[in-house]
Amino acid sequence: MSYYTYVLYSELAQKYYVGSTQDFKKRITYHNTGKSKFTKIGIPWRLIKVFAFNSKTEAIKLEYKIKKRGIKRFIESI
Repeated sequence: MSYYTYVLYSELAQKYYVGSTQDFKKRITYHNTGKSKFTKIGIPWRLIKVFAFNSKTEAIKLEYKIKKRGIKRFIESI
């Protein structure tokens, strides 16, 4: 089973969001339907980047690395 770290961007909120999941398409739908308290302010969210991994641990490690560095800085560096 694959695991993913994904980066979203909201033009409305001018913010980035990073998360990890097994089904990133389902997660994006979740964010764009207003079910998440944090992301409902930025609907619609646009997928910027997806990273695939073989383990949940790897996906979560990258998520935390991106958050620590800053999502915008991370995206600009790749």
